[in-house]
Amino acid sequence: MRTVLTAQDIEKLLRAGAPIPADAILTPSARDALHGRASLLPGRPAAAPGKPAEPVVPDYEFKWTPGADPRTPAEIERFFDSPAIRVLKERMCDIGRRMWAKDYTDGNGGNLTVRVGDNLVLCTPTLISKGFMTPDDIALIDMDGKQLAGARKRTSEAMTHLGIMKRQPLCKACCHAHPPHATAFAVAKVQPPTCLIPEADIFLGKIAIAPYQTPGSQENADTVGEVGRDNQCVLMANHGVITWGKDIEDAYWKMENADAYCKTVWIASQLGKDLGEGVGGAKAKEFVRIRKLLGMPDNRDGLKECELCDNSEFRPGVSCAVPGATPDAADPAPDPQLEALVTALTDQIMARLKA
Repeated sequence: MRTVLTAQDIEKLLRAGAPIPADAILTPSARDALHGRASLLPGRPAAAPGKPAEPVVPDYEFKWTPGADPRTPAEIERFFDSPAIRVLKERMCDIGRRMWAKDYTDGNGGNLTVRVGDNLVLCTPTLISKGFMTPDDIALIDMDGKQLAGARKRTSEAMTHLGIMKRQPLCKACCHAHPPHATAFAVAKVQPPTCLIPEADIFLGKIAIAPYQTPGSQENADTVGEVGRDNQCVLMANHGVITWGKDIEDAYWKMENADAYCKTVWIASQLGKDLGEGVGGAKAKEFVRIRKLLGMPDNRDGLKECELCDNSEFRPGVSCAVPGATPDAADPAPDPQLEALVTALTDQIMARLKA
């Protein structure tokens, strides 16, 4: 069995000058303890004499053997308590703390899921603050929502996550939260425009809106599942946001991307300028191409350039402007009658104050 190391274990090994086992599984806190010490990370390729080690890109995607799910209660419990699953539980708790710190969740809001088998999914429990979860709080369910392991009852909104996972095999993890700016777009039922910021278009694609259904219901699972099949960020009308990715870190990053983008669009829309087509359709084709190279689906593939940046439905917020005047127009001439009324009222007020 592979060794699982926490931050405390890492500190002990470093103080003792002992090596970190090559096959060790590091918890998120252990990786934080090794920040700035990349050469000590287990599994890092050895450098040839006189040459630096080959750089690596972390991969948090959980890979299972198809058809090998545990089936008996004893097998399920062993799997649920295994080192690899323990690491995922810790990572989910870490993501929960980050969501809470960013004001993406309030009270017991938000939830997380990670697919760990053909018919197995880790999920956060109901009625718990995402900022204060522990690994022992995480539950294990099947793809129909039946709880298989865990002391705490699973969240009812796991059904919405499963609605996407059943329809999109690339969806290995989901993050649901109520980030203020993106949720404001969901409440107003305003679809954020595209082609404005490369990072948003590449990592999110087109942000979609799913019609309102009761949270936790099968109707919501089906509605969001259909929209989420081809969209990695879905605004749930009058509710919140759900994002998905190949792992829970990826799904959470998309939540940050979505809220930051909606905040930027909101501010930009107040500056009195037409956001128009943004970077234009020709450049937008590059966004779609890069998304495909990164292994992310994009339902805009095949659209014409003129269709890629069609923001005609987006309406910027209200700005302070004189009706009929252009932003560069001079101030309109004062209304003589209005000026006379203001003067008369002012004279009366001053006379009463003197009396």
